[in-house]
Amino acid sequence: MNNAKAILVAAAFGLFSISTAKAGKVSSSVNIHLPKELSRPSGYDHREALFGIPPYGGSIQQNVIYAGTNDMCSATTNNDWKSPFILMVDRGSCSFVQKVRNAQHAGAAAVIIADNTCQCKHDKICTPEPDAICEEHEPIMADDGSGYDITIPSVLLFKQDADPIKEVFSKKHTVRIELGWSLPNPDGHVEWDLWTSPTDYVTTKFKSEFKAAVVALGSAATLTPHMYVYDGLAAKCRNEEGTSDCMNLCTNVGRYCAADPDNDLNYGISGADVVGESVRRLCLWKLYGDDGIGLEWWNYIEAFQDTCDTSLLFMRDDCIKLAMLEAGVDYDAVQQCVLNNGGLDEPEENVLLQQQLDDKEANGIVIMPVVYVNGVAVRGQLEFATIFKAICSGYALGTEPNICTKCSNCSDEKTCVNIGKCPISDGTVEQSTFLASMASIVLFFSAIGVGCYVRQQRIMKDQVRGMIKEYMPLDMSQQNNDGTALEQDDDDDDAQGTFT
Repeated sequence: MNNAKAILVAAAFGLFSISTAKAGKVSSSVNIHLPKELSRPSGYDHREALFGIPPYGGSIQQNVIYAGTNDMCSATTNNDWKSPFILMVDRGSCSFVQKVRNAQHAGAAAVIIADNTCQCKHDKICTPEPDAICEEHEPIMADDGSGYDITIPSVLLFKQDADPIKEVFSKKHTVRIELGWSLPNPDGHVEWDLWTSPTDYVTTKFKSEFKAAVVALGSAATLTPHMYVYDGLAAKCRNEEGTSDCMNLCTNVGRYCAADPDNDLNYGISGADVVGESVRRLCLWKLYGDDGIGLEWWNYIEAFQDTCDTSLLFMRDDCIKLAMLEAGVDYDAVQQCVLNNGGLDEPEENVLLQQQLDDKEANGIVIMPVVYVNGVAVRGQLEFATIFKAICSGYALGTEPNICTKCSNCSDEKTCVNIGKCPISDGTVEQSTFLASMASIVLFFSAIGVGCYVRQQRIMKDQVRGMIKEYMPLDMSQQNNDGTALEQDDDDDDAQGTFT
């Protein structure tokens, strides 16, 4: 098989895996507050988009605007739409991402896609459009690869639920809907899964930064990392002769494969190199990840990204050994683990890689990278703040680790985790600093007051002393005169007495 054919086989399998994927668990709720007759105690069945950033632990309740004949496939400048609002728009004509992006630019806080095609499984409750054929498979609101800029959430309502809402709009009545997001939070422990690959450069920054959060969460959160590989046998990479038709995309004679990150089968990193690095990381976790934290795993990924993540060094054993040495990992133990689980050269199964294929199928993984928290896929970009908030939302009320209490509502969660407290925003002053400043001001003015009081007392005393000095001579003179007169009177008395 030539190079082009090998690449086409891999690409074809990628499309196949998306079309047959299972729908994931729903972590959101949809309910109608107005009109009251459309409200349901258990909410409405719906499907979440695999893009956008939902407010986990929160909700959006707004009046709904129906776009009507505007399919939102192009930008709109309708001035009648006053934010905030939830926009309902019909499915069709362009991608889900394009519709939601244009709605976001128009000021929508969230988007509801109204399905206009019945699902075959809903044939008893859904009224199809004339001459319309039902769909066998549910639509998946997947990212088309450009949804990184979308920050608002969106969901899809099935036709049988969307049609009554449209009827209310036709009567010009108000519709008010609440969209809520939560994660299963049964107790004080969270389990989260990370699906990625060694050449998943979208998550390079995340994997470098999130180690601090993993350490801070400690034993309250357990990670299970997964490596994304695809099934070479299903992609027909192994021919009838028992050899591989997919050249260097696969290991185990065409059984486990990965895309060529260089798009060049004759140069740089091959798909087989990616599979090899994937199984090393799985073994590393098997050896060092029993605590659910796997500090050595994170250290190795960081060291590998810094040292070996180039087209020339990615597959070199000497570079891999150096990265493991820096991370405190036993290279020989990792290599022995790879061999003990089936190796990469034989046509038989590798236990660890086969487990990844089984888990991928069981969880309906349709996009990578992705994080699951307590079994529910986290929507939005794989960023520090998004995943940290999602994990913290997965604890039962009152059981959150201290780091969640301190940092999940900060404006900068990453800095908070790194320093142990919310950072000070521009233009604001920390409470302790404010109190210390106020105390300093009080002490300063108190000292001035005491000084003024002492000075005033000293002045008053000086004035009193001056007055005493001024009038004391006169008093003494008067006292002397009075004394002489008394002496004379005494003499007269004595003389008078003598004469008698």
